[in-house]
Amino acid sequence: QLQLVESGGGLVQPGGSLSLSCAASGFTLNYYAIGWFRQAPGKEREGVSCISRGGDISDYADSVKGRFTISRDNAKNTVYLQMNILKPEDTALYYCAAGRACGLGSHWYDRWGQGTQVTVSA
Repeated sequence: QLQLVESGGGLVQPGGSLSLSCAASGFTLNYYAIGWFRQAPGKEREGVSCISRGGDISDYADSVKGRFTISRDNAKNTVYLQMNILKPEDTALYYCAAGRACGLGSHWYDRWGQGTQVTVSA
């Protein structure tokens, strides 16, 4: 069964850091661009970051530039999102997705994980 599984979410204080992982089961991520998205209650899903299948291209939403870093480890079939200087407005359910190109729009992706919750609060 083809599956993407996110992990690493949790509760963190403002200004803190958290690292999210996106692991593939049943297929290899080597052939896919990977995007990270987030959705908070009452808000629409937002593209946060993406990385090309070769890892040479990446993009970030303006709201997270300079704070978040995306990377991939093909040997572990995993993509990471390092989140620093977290703010309360970063609180959301974070999803990873596999698609055909690195873009911040959801239309680029056709395989989605179930999400991991990130809560930034004192």
